[in-house]
Amino acid sequence: MAEAYELSLSESAQEIASGRLSPVELSQSLLGRIDAKENLQAWVTVDREEVLGAASRAEEAIGKGESLGALHGVPIGLKDIFYTAGMKTTACSPLYSDFVPEYDATVVAKLKEAGAIVLGKAVTTEFATADPSPTLNPWNHAHTPGGSSSGSAVAVATSMCAGALGSQTGGSTCRPASYNGIVGLKPTYGRLSKYGVIPASWSLDTVGILVRDVIDATLMLQVMAGYDPNDPSSAHEPVQDYVGPVANYPMAPRVRLIRQHFLEVCDDETRANTEWAFDKFADLGCEADEVGLPASFDTCYSAHRVVMDVECATFHEELFRQHPDQYGPKLRSTIESGMLMPGVRYLQAQRMRSAFARDMRELVAGGAILVTPTTPAVAPRDLGTTGDPVFQSPWTSCGLPTITLPSGLNADGLPFGVQLIGAPFREDELLCAARWCEAALRQSLRPPE
Repeated sequence: MAEAYELSLSESAQEIASGRLSPVELSQSLLGRIDAKENLQAWVTVDREEVLGAASRAEEAIGKGESLGALHGVPIGLKDIFYTAGMKTTACSPLYSDFVPEYDATVVAKLKEAGAIVLGKAVTTEFATADPSPTLNPWNHAHTPGGSSSGSAVAVATSMCAGALGSQTGGSTCRPASYNGIVGLKPTYGRLSKYGVIPASWSLDTVGILVRDVIDATLMLQVMAGYDPNDPSSAHEPVQDYVGPVANYPMAPRVRLIRQHFLEVCDDETRANTEWAFDKFADLGCEADEVGLPASFDTCYSAHRVVMDVECATFHEELFRQHPDQYGPKLRSTIESGMLMPGVRYLQAQRMRSAFARDMRELVAGGAILVTPTTPAVAPRDLGTTGDPVFQSPWTSCGLPTITLPSGLNADGLPFGVQLIGAPFREDELLCAARWCEAALRQSLRPPE
């Protein structure tokens, strides 16, 4: 029988609801796993007393016959930028080292309403930007684990938790998910509330989900999705039933490979892996073809960079003027660049983003799912970087939902990922496609112990 810490989110919830597993037993198993993997430096804060207290309360609720939420008694990890009432939220910066919020971020509150237990705060790069974190890649410690959601991705990959929250401003959910051999979901911009999340860039930031399979990504999205009046960027779009269609085995999707740029700049191993995955989709019944990119793609990277730099500088301006030496070199460079950017350049960049978003919405209209490699190569052998977000930032910039699936290992035993891109606010279609593709690929990856 599997250890409790090895269970997925959905399996944990089912075992708890059936009475075969207690929330206390599950929490104790995960805390033991965290201790066993302490060398990976995935966590900032784990309050064992609070975790076990919450688990005991969840167990008491079951004994009283109370109505149970979809994640009742299941511990979840949080990237250390999500406000959590009474728990330190440091953004892994000395400037926030003693910051304790008085309220929960909206997505954290929704997880708690569904019965989830906050297991702890996972390591992020400083303020969720580019300076690498101390977290180690469990596949090979000499390679980056990715960022900025490094702790969340490593914790999930090594079964320290079955699910965790991340965020994505460039490629900070899907890239570390791919580097660690797990599933990462970046929903449509505005689908999940950012209220109570320390920002990197208001126009780009998207709450991300890190799990080990598509069913768990679906479950977490279902629990958290919806309009939030406290978040100006929150969308009024209706929330579909995600769980039902994904649980009822979906039909083969229509998939369209983007060869232009994505297969031109990736390395040979990544190209071969992506072509293998796409051919498998076609062989197993997908309607499959290729598609080109619009002309507006040519400016999407520069527009994304300008918007991110300016908005990051805006958030940090006051603190940066007071404590410039408290910032890491890459974040300091971003802030300084943003402060020097003329307003006209920022507005031009936003206009270019809007044009690119319009063109990409047309490209995915009609239910087609776009396919690319998740990253140009596997995790680099370089602890001075978090990797290249070049294959995620276009979709973050235009707001389309994306998901990465593990698609095998390279010759050195490091994970590949395949990225699927869907239409805005049609996460139901994207998740059904991802569930089908996941079953077709049959790549459940686990790092070596």
